[in-house]
Amino acid sequence: MRLLINIDVPDLDAAVAFYAAAFDLKPARRLGDSIVELLGAEAPIYLLQKDAGSIAAADRSREYARHWTPMHCDVVVDDLEAALARALAAGAAQEGAIREGTWGRIVQLADPFGHGWCLVQFLGRGYDEIAT
Repeated sequence: MRLLINIDVPDLDAAVAFYAAAFDLKPARRLGDSIVELLGAEAPIYLLQKDAGSIAAADRSREYARHWTPMHCDVVVDDLEAALARALAAGAAQEGAIREGTWGRIVQLADPFGHGWCLVQFLGRGYDEIAT
């Protein structure tokens, strides 16, 4: 299986700038007028220009205010504070304090387009600390 990540955004240029600055992703190529491929993660990320108000799924329209979805992306980092500072400087909003568990540390963010993200720093054996 090969995983591709697609993220709807209302402003392609602003999204490229944010994800490059926040997560050190690199624009690899433009696919037509409305898609940019970003590399630097384990899976390619495609930013898709989709206007606010356009149909997203069924009869629901896209909106880019902060929203919740049962699926989000985690960015695994070596230095949580440095990664958080970088993301905040790029325009992310921190949502809550850094939390720590036996497996590591995590902080929740929202990007400027309403999508939720987590920064995760594994400690010790990471998730193996809690695996059964």
